[in-house]
Amino acid sequence: MACVFCDIVDGKIPAHVVFEDDVALAFLDKTPLFHGHVLVVPRGHVVTLPELDAGVVGPFFERVQAIARAVPGALGAQGTFVAMNNVVSQSVAHLHVHVVPRTKGDGLKGFFWPRTKYASDEQMREVAEKIRRGLAPSS
Repeated sequence: MACVFCDIVDGKIPAHVVFEDDVALAFLDKTPLFHGHVLVVPRGHVVTLPELDAGVVGPFFERVQAIARAVPGALGAQGTFVAMNNVVSQSVAHLHVHVVPRTKGDGLKGFFWPRTKYASDEQMREVAEKIRRGLAPSS
């Protein structure tokens, strides 16, 4: 199946590349939240973060970190918003991290869904325990 990000990595589709090496490619999002919105993708095709080889996770996120460090100074922003979707809301089925320049008052406050609250501390403990069990190695 065709993957637009793989085609960008392979040079089959043009993109405004800001960084590339043997681990990752970073390029401007063609429909940005703000000018300077960068997508960082691993060179190898994987769909979600859990599928990314453990040996690549650190080096890949070092590239994301470098982009997040460079964007504010390069664009006069005060910081960045760094995000990744896994399946839900993932517009392209290839792992990608958004690095978006941010400035106080830029209007992005409505970007996230409404927050919820836990009914009790006990409910929080139950949810935390479910996640801990999910992290435990399988027997």
